[in-house]
Amino acid sequence: MVIAYIRPDKNFLAVHEQLQHVNSYAIANGITIDEEFLDHTSQNKRLDERSEVTKYFQSHAKATLLVYDVWVLSTNMEDLVQMVSCLMKNEYEVHFIKHSVIMSQRSSAMLILGLMDQLRQKLQESAKRVIGRPKGSRSSSKFDVYINDLLTYIREGKSVSEMARLLNVSRSSLKDYIESRELRQVASGSLVSETTDNAEERVIDTIVCPQ
Repeated sequence: MVIAYIRPDKNFLAVHEQLQHVNSYAIANGITIDEEFLDHTSQNKRLDERSEVTKYFQSHAKATLLVYDVWVLSTNMEDLVQMVSCLMKNEYEVHFIKHSVIMSQRSSAMLILGLMDQLRQKLQESAKRVIGRPKGSRSSSKFDVYINDLLTYIREGKSVSEMARLLNVSRSSLKDYIESRELRQVASGSLVSETTDNAEERVIDTIVCPQ
């Protein structure tokens, strides 16, 4: 089973932006997503308060999990360690799309530590400044609920006019949405940067040690 896990966080990517990258990655790699788990409830909650999430993951052992980046799992380092440990114990294969790396029981400890240290650095940087809306982020749209339908329509070759009629929405507004969200690039998988052979090495190289 392949699960796309999306968790909004005000300091990182919005839901629709995560969906863009996850869908584009899946298309580019010939992966069929069986379920989408959109976690709206855990914005500021610790892992022991996220029973819906933990029960869901425990009930889908040996699944493939698609997430945009490490922070989607948790932005609390203690919880992140526990979540990663439990995912590995339950034989998950986790694809971190931003880094083009796959974490599993076979992964090196250095890869896992490198991913965690990247998040540690981000959180450390964030603590040094006042965080507002992330640069380049977009506000939510009424069309976000249709994103998977739109990707299907685009892959089927439907025109904007056809899509607008099917969804009973304004053609011009829908056209603007498709262009602003780069949905044609998502549908073709071209939003994903080319995977390199040294992706894991690049993650490990980002580890910062104290002087």
